[in-house]
Amino acid sequence: MRLHGKLFLALIFLCGFSAVGHAAMGDAEANHLLNRAGFAVSNSDLAAWSALSRQQAVDQLLQSSSNLAVPPPTWVNAPINRPSRRDQSDGNRDAQKAFLKLQRAHHAELSAWWLNEMLNTTSPLNERMTLFWHNYFVSGQKKVKATKLLYIQNQLFRKQALGNFGGLLHAVSKDPAMLIYLDSASNRKDSPNENFAREVMELFTLGVGNYTEQDIKEAARAFTGWSVDRDTGEFMFRKKLHDNGQKTILGKTGNFDGDDVLDILLAQPQTAEFIVTKMWYALVNSEVSVADKAMITKIATDFRQSRYEIKTALKGILLSDAFYAAENRGAMIKSPVDLVVGSLKQLDIKVSSTESLVPVLRQLGQDLFNPPNVKGWPGGEVWINTNSLLARKTFIDRLLRTEDMQASSSNVMPVEMMQEKASVKMGKKAQMKQDPRPMGMRFYAQDWFVQFASSSQAQHFLLPHAPVISSTATPNTLPWLRALMLDPAYQLK
Repeated sequence: MRLHGKLFLALIFLCGFSAVGHAAMGDAEANHLLNRAGFAVSNSDLAAWSALSRQQAVDQLLQSSSNLAVPPPTWVNAPINRPSRRDQSDGNRDAQKAFLKLQRAHHAELSAWWLNEMLNTTSPLNERMTLFWHNYFVSGQKKVKATKLLYIQNQLFRKQALGNFGGLLHAVSKDPAMLIYLDSASNRKDSPNENFAREVMELFTLGVGNYTEQDIKEAARAFTGWSVDRDTGEFMFRKKLHDNGQKTILGKTGNFDGDDVLDILLAQPQTAEFIVTKMWYALVNSEVSVADKAMITKIATDFRQSRYEIKTALKGILLSDAFYAAENRGAMIKSPVDLVVGSLKQLDIKVSSTESLVPVLRQLGQDLFNPPNVKGWPGGEVWINTNSLLARKTFIDRLLRTEDMQASSSNVMPVEMMQEKASVKMGKKAQMKQDPRPMGMRFYAQDWFVQFASSSQAQHFLLPHAPVISSTATPNTLPWLRALMLDPAYQLK
């Protein structure tokens, strides 16, 4: 009888554990998950996620598709048309200037397109990880110049965002934008360039302290001959420029080429832990406790045993108790992308054109397709300084100013009509000077408040914790909403 009693209690315990494991997350956990694993969510979409368990929600996020929601600019399918070799040798500066001017215009257009994709994607985790890999395997417009190559790289990141890290590492190492950015295209056996060999060890796989300068020199020899076809912009191997001699890298000796080196790096236990730690910093917290380190090590072991399936690492992170722990909520400063895209999604603001948001992001410190250096945007407190704080406040004021000029009244002209009429009378420059809001925005505060059962629910939806500054504004009014969004807590996720 005693044995039966113990079995009965065990069954109850297991059933209870299962029930907890499949319990609905609720609004707070779902909101936290989508702020970190996506770019925020509208309140109308939050209800469906709130009804899911952690496991169900993460499984759904991991089923993301890499399909585009927004068509890219048409020029991505056209030839790059660099100035001819003859123009360059003749010092034809006009041709060079025209090419660079066109590429700058393409850069702005491509950034606007990506913002649009972030706003409209049905695969938030895939898009979040596309941005993560963009800041992990850094390439930038300033050096690459040909914007089409950055689009091609962006599609590589999107396709492999939740795929296999080994496959991604091999692919991005031969990616034309990367070959140009880290000087692999000029790496030749008679004069090896060490830039890529150094960064692939320091920033992409092992991390500082897990290789020697001699390893870098030997690896650089292995990558010789990897180049870009100037006419097509595609990867090409220049056999005559490759060093066929024996190399010794991380204790391995052989007639290695670049792919061999990448496989040697992937075989090192430090690589899995380095990658998972970077993911942890991006998704959980950059301040890691002793317990967190143990969890990172466990996830890294599973990651390596899966042969670097990115979903394995993400699942381990997003289902960990640490991810949902109170001390890790509201513990990260929103990036400019998080602030801009997240605010638009949370307020249900539809934007007819994202072009005006590109300079906003640049002013806030995150110029898409153009990270500051090979280490990317450092994030964290670097996002916040006197200039960026003022720019963040200005952006929020611009969003909420649409309500001031578009109160729900029959005698108020919709913003699109206002802008069209103004542009006819004054011209585009004068129009933008008079109306500094991003074009096409529509926001009605009272309509937005109707979604919430109480002002407390609206506050919890917008802020990860209580406001830092007490507001005397009447709840569920525009001044109250402005106070919430200008509160320091709104800058956190």
